Parts: sequence; C-alpha cells; structure tokens
Amino acid sequence: MTKEARKPNDESKHKLAKGAFWGVVMDASPMMMRDEAPKKPVYDLEEGTAKFGEAIIRFAKKIPQNPVNNRLIDQVVGAGTSVGANYCEADDGVSKKDFKNKIGTCKKEARETKYFLRMIATAEENLKTEARELWCEAKELHLIFCKIWRS
Repeated sequence: MTKEARKPNDESKHKLAKGAFWGVVMDASPMMMRDEAPKKPVYDLEEGTAKFGEAIIRFAKKIPQNPVNNRLIDQVVGAGTSVGANYCEADDGVSKKDFKNKIGTCKKEARETKYFLRMIATAEENLKTEARELWCEAKELHLIFCKIWRS
C-alpha cells in the first residue's frame, strides 16, 4: 500500500471518495509507454455485480420507510445483492451442471430486481429516474446471464 493510501491528504481524500474501493486510492492517470498499444478494457462480471449490489443498497437507503416501501426495500435489496453472490458461487462451481444452475439463479435474481425496481418507481415517483437507471443495469445483467446460460 502506498504512503498516499495510508495517510490521505486533502487532495487524496477527494480521490478516495470518487475512485477508491476498500480504501485503496486509484491513480487517475496511469503511465503508458509510447510503444505500448492501448489494451482492451477487461469486463469483470464479479466486480460489476458487486458494484450493482452496492448501488442497490445506496438506492434503498433513499427510499422513505412506510409499510409498503419496507417490503419493497427488503425485496429489492435481497434480489439485487443476490445477483453477485450467486455469480460468485457459479464461478466456484464444481461442475458444468452446478455452474449452469447458479447462473440460472443469477438470471432469476436480476429479473426479480427489475420487477421490484419497477414497483418502487410506482410507489415513489421522486425516485423514478434513479430506479430506471438501476433497472437498465439489471436488464443488462439479466441479458448477460441469459447468454451465459444458453452457451
């Protein structure tokens, strides 16, 4: 760990809030040699599903609590965070059949998340835009898992 990450100053605190994960400061401008070709971005599905779960949790904290919303909050947090948990289990699957079963669960949880985001958008009109953004992410995850499941 760098000194900057251990002892953040005022400037690095700003970086920590925006681009940090687990307290590690990310360098905003990576150095690249002139002869080096730009690399294709790597899409880490495990990291993507974890970030999605985190976004669902942050969103759920914004929802006002009342008897109707409390049920919706429980459901959306359960389904939204379960997508990543089941993907981790699928990734560690002991057989092709086990992997496919867990990916199927990921598909179901992503679809369920979409459903509850829609219900939240109905219950809380002021959160409709943010719910729609998360719904689109859940849809992308659902399509990814459908493709994996079919192959």
